[in-house]
Amino acid sequence: MRVLHYFRLSRPDSFGGVEQFIHQLSVATREFGVSSHVLATADVPQAPTQRLDGHVVHQAPVGFRIAGVEFSATAAMRFRELAAKVDLVHYHFPWPFADLTHLAFGRKLPSIVTYHSDIVRQPTMLKFYSPLMHLFLGRVDRIVATSPNYARTSPVLQRHRERVEVIPIGLDPASYPAPEPARLAELEREHGRRFFLFVGMLRYYKGIHVLLDAVRHTDIPVVIAGAGPLEESLRAQAQTPGLSNVRFLGEVTEEDKCALLTLCRAVVQPSHLRSEAFGISLLEGAMFGKPMICCEIGTGTTFINIGGETGCVVEPADPLSLREAMRRMLEDDDLVERCGARAAARFGAHFTAERMAASYSALYRRVIERADATPA
Repeated sequence: MRVLHYFRLSRPDSFGGVEQFIHQLSVATREFGVSSHVLATADVPQAPTQRLDGHVVHQAPVGFRIAGVEFSATAAMRFRELAAKVDLVHYHFPWPFADLTHLAFGRKLPSIVTYHSDIVRQPTMLKFYSPLMHLFLGRVDRIVATSPNYARTSPVLQRHRERVEVIPIGLDPASYPAPEPARLAELEREHGRRFFLFVGMLRYYKGIHVLLDAVRHTDIPVVIAGAGPLEESLRAQAQTPGLSNVRFLGEVTEEDKCALLTLCRAVVQPSHLRSEAFGISLLEGAMFGKPMICCEIGTGTTFINIGGETGCVVEPADPLSLREAMRRMLEDDDLVERCGARAAARFGAHFTAERMAASYSALYRRVIERADATPA
C-alpha cells in the first residue's frame, strides 16, 4: 500500500509538531505494509528527493507566499506526478494550497486529511478562505481529528462530523536517542533536577509570555528549549527584573532534549490559544514519565494531560493559577511521583506509535477498498 503525505513542511528541514507526526507515522506504518512518500515545500530544498528512515521525502521550492501561506507550482506538478503512483493521498490541514492542489489533481484519488488545527490567528483571511476550505473537506473521503476534545469543540469539524473519526497521535520511544551519561551529568550540573521544562517552537500561541509572568520574582526554575519567531522578544522579556530563574537554551539537539526530559521536575506547556491543537511536547513528557501542566483550551492538551491525574490543568493566560500549579509541583514529591507514573501509564495505553499506525493503516485500507468498490 503506497501513501503520499502532502504538507507545507517536513523533516529534515523543519521539526515542528506536524512534521514530527508525519515522520513518526511514516516510520511506524511500515510494519503494516505501508510505503510512504512525503511531499513538502522548502525555501531552499536540501535535495529534490531523499530517503529518510525508510521513507522518501520530496521537496519543492516555495514560489511565493500570501498571508504566510506557501504556494508552489513545482509542488503541484510534483504532486500530480507522485499521486499517479500511490494508492491514497494523506493531506495535513491547514494548508490552503493543498486544498487547491486536491481540487485540481487529487479529486479522483482515495484521500484522507488529518485536521491538525483550526485557523485561529487570521479571521479575516478565513472569511475568504472558508468556501474553499469546506469544499476541500467535503471532497476528501475521511477527516481525522487528533483528539476527541478537538473533534467536539471545533466548529469546522462539527460541520463535517459525519465523516470525522479520532486517531490520537502516537510516539515511538525507541526513536528517541538515549543521552550519553556524561552529557546527562553536564546538564544536571547546569540545571539540576527541579526545573520546569518547556520544549517547542516559540510561537504566538505557546503562552511563553504568560509563563514568564507566572515565575517572575519567584524561585521556580524554568528551562525553555526551542527557537522560533518570538525568541528575540521573549529573551528581552526575560532580561527584565525578577526573571533570573529562567534560562533560554535556544534550539537543542534531540539528545539534549531527551536529557532535559529525563532531568526535569515536570513539563509545562502554557499554550493559551486553540492553535495548540494537540501538544507533542506534552506527549513526550508523558512518555518520559513526567507530570504535566497545561491550560484548558478545549484541545488535545487536556486529552493527554488529565487534571488531577497526570498533572495540573489551569485556566489559559492566567499567570497566578499557573504559578500556583508550578509551586504545588515543586513542593509535593508525592504528587510528582504519582502524576508521572500515571502519565507514563496513559501514554502506554493511548499514545504509542504502534497503536497510531495500526489505526491509520486500517483507515487507509477501508478508504481504498471503498473507492475500489464504488463504480466510476
